[in-house]
Amino acid sequence: MDKVVRSAVEAVSDIPDGATLAVGGFGLCGIPSVLIRALLDSGVKDLEVVSNNCGVDDWGLGLLLQERRVRRVVASYVGENKEFARQYLAGELEVELTPQGTLAERLRAGGSGIAAFYTRTGVGTQVAEGGLPWRYDADGGVAVASPPKPVETFVIRGEPQEFVREEAITADFSLVRAAVGDRAGNLVFRSSARNFNPLCAAAGRVAVAEVERLLDVGDLDPDAIHLPGIFVDRVVELTPEQAAEKRIERRTLRVGSAS
Repeated sequence: MDKVVRSAVEAVSDIPDGATLAVGGFGLCGIPSVLIRALLDSGVKDLEVVSNNCGVDDWGLGLLLQERRVRRVVASYVGENKEFARQYLAGELEVELTPQGTLAERLRAGGSGIAAFYTRTGVGTQVAEGGLPWRYDADGGVAVASPPKPVETFVIRGEPQEFVREEAITADFSLVRAAVGDRAGNLVFRSSARNFNPLCAAAGRVAVAEVERLLDVGDLDPDAIHLPGIFVDRVVELTPEQAAEKRIERRTLRVGSAS
């Protein structure tokens, strides 16, 4: 089955207002920037976004935030996005901050058909006990707080330990970026881009992938495939210019010693 569509605009054309999106990437590494731009141009709004972070002020998901297209974010940290922080603290945006490993496992569970799982992460904190501010009011008070989560005791290696129950995450659509893909949707990711992209793709009912290099079916070594095409519904081939345009979240330079 050939899953290649003609453009990013076509690939996101049926994403409606109010949709939930799982968006891949780690910092600014491996983010589906071309699909995000097409989504911005489509005018869609009132989105709930699940992503490790929310880009920066002028790139990635930060573009959707600037235009007030996002109503809720599930993420592991605010990162370098000042507008993200401003909207959250001003009560303009609902944010569910989630431990990074827990967020990854919630997405993996959603893509695997697992409804929930238990983890030690967050036991004895507001992650489990509730009360984390999801949305502030105009006066800085907590308008919406996280609810308490079930905590149970399991015996591990003969020792009783408490675990908090975390529910899986699924999304209406997934937007991801891969270094290489074929026409059947089999994908290969590069380095840190592999952290969240495969998990987000699997968690979405409809997964859309932009690929930097497109191959024919059979050109990929099966052992090299990171995400099988069964999880991918649409593939967009990037132009060389689109594939080359990448940002660094924070550039750090070391000054060499004078000889």
